[in-house]
This record gives sequence, C-alpha cells and structure tokens, in this order.
Amino acid sequence: MPSNADKNAAPPLPPPLRVPVADSHTHLDMQSGTVEEGLAKAASVGVTAVVQVGCDIKGSQWAAETAATHDSVHATVALHPNEAPRIVHGDPGGGWSRQGAREPGGDAALNDALAEIDRLAALPQVKGVGETGLDHFRTGPEGKEAQERSFRAHIEIAKRHGKALVIHDRDAHADVLRVLREEGAPERTVFHCYSGDAEMAEICAREGYFMSFAGNVTFKNAQNLRDALAVAPLELVLVETDAPFLTPAPYRGRPNAPYLVPVTVRAMAAVRGIDEDALATALGANTARAFGY
Repeated sequence: MPSNADKNAAPPLPPPLRVPVADSHTHLDMQSGTVEEGLAKAASVGVTAVVQVGCDIKGSQWAAETAATHDSVHATVALHPNEAPRIVHGDPGGGWSRQGAREPGGDAALNDALAEIDRLAALPQVKGVGETGLDHFRTGPEGKEAQERSFRAHIEIAKRHGKALVIHDRDAHADVLRVLREEGAPERTVFHCYSGDAEMAEICAREGYFMSFAGNVTFKNAQNLRDALAVAPLELVLVETDAPFLTPAPYRGRPNAPYLVPVTVRAMAAVRGIDEDALATALGANTARAFGY
C-alpha cells in the first residue's frame, strides 16, 4: 500500500510525445512550483502550449499577466459559475486562485466584476472567456439565477470580443445547452472537462462545439466519457489537465500538472483506435483553432 508521501508526490515524467500538443485548460496559479518550472517540465514531454484559465477577478488578472510574459501561455478570463452566487450573496469564503479572495457585495458587485472580465477579454493575449457556465452540483437553487445571469453575460462578452467561450458544465447539461441556444453560442465554444455522454456529444458535434477531455476519461467508472470520445468528431476533440485536479490513472489523487497530458493522450488514442501521433496532430491543430492562436 502506498504511503501518504507517495500519494502526495508528483507523478513521474511520462515518455515524451513525438508530436507536440497543448494543454487546453490548466490552473498554473493553483500548482506548486514556478510557472517557468511547470512550462519547462511540460515542454520536455511535448506539451508546448497551455491555456491558463481564470476563475475569479484576481485569477483572471493573473492569467492575463502571465500570458503577456510567456509566449507558450494563452489566457482565458471569467467568473467561475460558483463565483457569481458568492459575489451576489456576499459569501466571503471560497476564492479560486492563490492570489487572494475578492470582496463580496450583491448585484452591483457582480456588475463590477463582469465589467473587469470585459476589460480583460479585450487584451490580445486573452484568447477565451471562461470558465463560465452552470454548476448544479456545488450551487443550490438559491444561486441559479446569479449563475445563469453571469453565464449569459460571459457569452455576450465572448461574442463581442471574438474570443472562444470556455464552458464549465457540471450536472447541468440541459440548462447549459438551453442557454447557448437562447443566447446564440460564439463561433468557437469549448466544453471544458467534457462530462456528457455519447448522445450529448452528438448534439455538440452538430453545433460545432469543441469537447475537451481531461484525466477523468481514464477513470474506471467513466465509460460514458469514453463512449462520448469514441463518437466525437476528431476535429472537435481537445485534451486538458484541469490541473491540479483530475490527475489521470494510474496517478489519480496525486497532483496534476500539464506535463501529464501525454498520459491522457495515450489513453484517448486507445479509445479512438488511432495512432498517438495522429491524435496528437489533431489535438494540436484543434486547440490552436479553438483559441485562435
């Protein structure tokens, strides 16, 4: 049985990919070590670009600043779906980034926060607006109105600035698809950490939505994700870590980081029944197309 030290230890470097790919969704601000160390480790195994995702104001500002100083980092900015109810209802807890928590304060505070996301979204190094969307797992009925209002505002911001929309969808498939229909999705829309089944993947395919698969596609109990991956059009498939979360098997529960993307890529290639080089080629091209870099 592994010791607690083993469980908390960083997994080993996987064999490098021969064809470089991008981590389409990561949180460098929540990972240990410096940004430079994380990027170097990732590049050493063929992960040559990362999309750094903002979840609150501080984290979004940090993402934009980091992307401005690192060519291999592309930023997205947003209020996470669970952040909007906190702002509106004045819950001082939470906060997503290690840069600090924001001040709570009602509808006006949400308007102010959205205005800052709008400002950041105009920056050239910011390639997407997200992660936004709906989360019916962690936010109860009292937070749904604020979540949906924030989601609709992010869609409008993404479309106005011509940026990708990055969606967080947890236990909210039907409502997320409904809001996208009602608002009109941006030209480039990404379902981060795709969590639907094969039937939903076919809906996303018809709409041209990108589906990004994370390390949980390797979990034993995630056959629905593998079924979805099997039917998703190759040109709409992305890979991500969502690091430090969702570390792929056999390292589940240990810290995740962009350098572990090859583990997930190889598992995805097995599901698709294609060569890992062919999959990596598609993933690299798809991520650049999705985020416009």
